[in-house]
Amino acid sequence: RNPQFYYSFAVHARDLLFLFCDPEIYGYLRKIVWINRPEMLKCLLAPAGLLYKAGVTFRHRLFDWGILKSEKFDIPVICIGNITVGGTGKTPMAEMVIAYMSQMHRVALLSRGYGRRTKGYLEVKADSRYRDVGDEPLQIKLKFPDTVVAVCEKRADGIRRICAEHPDVDLIVMDDGFQHRYVEPKVNIVMIDATRPVQHDRMLPLGTLRDLPEELHRAHYFVVTKCPEKMAPIDRRILRKVLIQVAYQRVYFTRFESFMPQPLFPDAAPGEPLVQGQQVIALSGIGSPKPFLAALRESYEVVAEMTLDDHHVCRKRDLNRPLESLDRFPGAVIVTTEKDAVKLTNRAKIPEEIQRGIYYLPINISFIEDSATDFLQKLEEDVRGN
Repeated sequence: RNPQFYYSFAVHARDLLFLFCDPEIYGYLRKIVWINRPEMLKCLLAPAGLLYKAGVTFRHRLFDWGILKSEKFDIPVICIGNITVGGTGKTPMAEMVIAYMSQMHRVALLSRGYGRRTKGYLEVKADSRYRDVGDEPLQIKLKFPDTVVAVCEKRADGIRRICAEHPDVDLIVMDDGFQHRYVEPKVNIVMIDATRPVQHDRMLPLGTLRDLPEELHRAHYFVVTKCPEKMAPIDRRILRKVLIQVAYQRVYFTRFESFMPQPLFPDAAPGEPLVQGQQVIALSGIGSPKPFLAALRESYEVVAEMTLDDHHVCRKRDLNRPLESLDRFPGAVIVTTEKDAVKLTNRAKIPEEIQRGIYYLPINISFIEDSATDFLQKLEEDVRGN
């Protein structure tokens, strides 16, 4: 949950407790709590963080001792994962890997399908509903219609189904499975957020770590995202020293690169592209919206923002605020993310005013120090290697 939930819970519990105290004592204690609320929040969340870390550590030990089994497959599996919650760029990386590897392989993508209302194995079609398959798998399927895209919470079962139903597939890209461990991939790519260095982070719920930094020894490649364009060499050296635990591991530094916003409904949108400085209304429901908002502010005037939770289920009432903003700023348009755009493709539920003025912002991963070709060629060598 959001840390604000825990803070609100603590405040209500405190108020109930202090209700029976002398009013002067209550006022004094309330003042202390208000002034020191960040410290109090840390104190409240610290035990939960220790329990979570203990549980994660014990689970890893079960795999290390062989009590829980990791399954290795004849077909090569590339796993793209991370050890933190929030957006680190797994989907853009999966798209980059699929685009390159599809030139030499018949590729399939396997995802858990986070946030879907279905269970078990499902193959994603171009006309699938995001509520049934998840927003990110549907986004990838729409971008790569010839690629097999499937969702299954039990990844080993999902791989077996793909191999049985698509025997021509010779490479599987597994989205978000680094901490899963029931599948032993041939190559592990771990995405690292440069704005949240793992050496300074803490375990959930106090921090954003959902897995142990000690487990990074299982990674083959680290892709550090959201780096400043002119990243100092000493900062790169520090991160390499923190991340590399085994000699064969490689670290790449990247940033997100955005392009001209594209109309979500081209037949309804005006023909001319957006112009520099145009008023835009930012609409996002992703793990880390800051880079998206920063990219918009570089080229446009952001007059209103609407930020939803990651994997938010979009309902008709969610469009009321953007509609109100369009009324307030008649010359503005709505710009959303690629992931959120797949939730807004049902024209029957989208008001015409929004259809005429909604765009999505395409992004990809841009390598800073090394070339993307160097990374992808080495990845291909690892896939083909014994």
